[in-house]
Amino acid sequence: MELAIIGLLFLGTLLFLYALGVPVAVAMGATVIVVMVSPYGPGMNASLLSNQLLYGLNSFTLLAIPFYLVLGRLMNRSGMTEEIFEFANAIIGHVKGGIGYVNVTASMIFSGMSGLALADAAGLGRIEYAAMREYDYDKDIALGITGSSAIIGPIIPPSVPIIIYGVLAEESIGDLFLAGVIPGLLLGAFLLGMVFIAALKRGYGGAGEFSITNVVRSFSGAFAALLIPVLIVGGILSGIFTATEAGAITVVYVLIVGTVLGDLTLTGIIEEIRDATVETFALTFIIAVAAAYGLVALELRLPMMMADAVTAVTDNPTMVLLLLVVLFLVVGTFMETIAAITILVPVLMPVVDMVGIDPIHFGIVMILSLMIGLLTPPFGVILFVLEKVTDATLEEVMYAVLPWYIPLIIVLLLVIFIPDLTTYIPYELSQ
Repeated sequence: MELAIIGLLFLGTLLFLYALGVPVAVAMGATVIVVMVSPYGPGMNASLLSNQLLYGLNSFTLLAIPFYLVLGRLMNRSGMTEEIFEFANAIIGHVKGGIGYVNVTASMIFSGMSGLALADAAGLGRIEYAAMREYDYDKDIALGITGSSAIIGPIIPPSVPIIIYGVLAEESIGDLFLAGVIPGLLLGAFLLGMVFIAALKRGYGGAGEFSITNVVRSFSGAFAALLIPVLIVGGILSGIFTATEAGAITVVYVLIVGTVLGDLTLTGIIEEIRDATVETFALTFIIAVAAAYGLVALELRLPMMMADAVTAVTDNPTMVLLLLVVLFLVVGTFMETIAAITILVPVLMPVVDMVGIDPIHFGIVMILSLMIGLLTPPFGVILFVLEKVTDATLEEVMYAVLPWYIPLIIVLLLVIFIPDLTTYIPYELSQ
């Protein structure tokens, strides 16, 4: 009974404010104050709140966020996004269903640099959808492939959601980056398989003929961009630099290459840094308030009560993880990923620790589940992005993505039941 009352007070207030359209950080802050002054709360303590807001941001790993936000923006501005697409098209665009393969492949490459699903859907997605329609692909297939491939972004390193999870869960960002490599590649492989099936059923042909000249030309154009994921993952895996340092190094690299070889100008650089700064402030404000939110939850013993309630049903780690995945899929349909992570991680980590779920494995499963939620009607954010960057209605987008849940759910289940898919690289190969 006590858990139900505190949970209603703690989560109900937050969701009520969120449903009214109150920004998530403000809603979380208001919830903290409401809970503290309630009969169940510890009482208002401004000093405690201010200290928690400050020290919640006192983390070196948080420096990675602005670097990776700027990285994705500079790549778009410098023309690297289009070069990646052209290179993928030159390699496999000529085969049956080739543009579909190009769509997924380009998303895998680009997402390994931007780290954001919405950046992929809004930036590269516009290019991918237009190319597929130009080669007479049906609207539903073009929308389905573009939307489903966009969620690879936060799984393949680098990843802004992974950084935020790592900070809140106090786990190594580098290990989490490496943990996302195999699931991200699996996701791409299963989507490519789905493209193959769609091409057979609809009879799609290739986009022109293969030309080694085009491959060489496009490779030379995309070579600088293709080095970025090698630089990030290779540097972390070899221990040369941390995930945060990798972000700084790659930003400097793109600035140099984009200025010399691309379309980067001083005005463009300033504009992208300005926009990334605004995004960084918004994210760090959410994280600061999330630290206070987690502290109040801890003082109310909400995580411990939730852990006791869950373990009373089952203490099997896999079953507990499946129960939490259902929660993530539901939450992901109406709540933005960053907000969901900041709200849920402080509350759920004690449950994860109590039942013995590996926190690295849990983080990848959580983020993948929330990513699928971004594509789920009625409020999945990627659905609205696709509506804006294409000529489709929201209803058309919703129906188009439905068949593409099949490969996504298969990969999610594989990752849940085979933890080594996430833990092998960080725990074995990085030693």
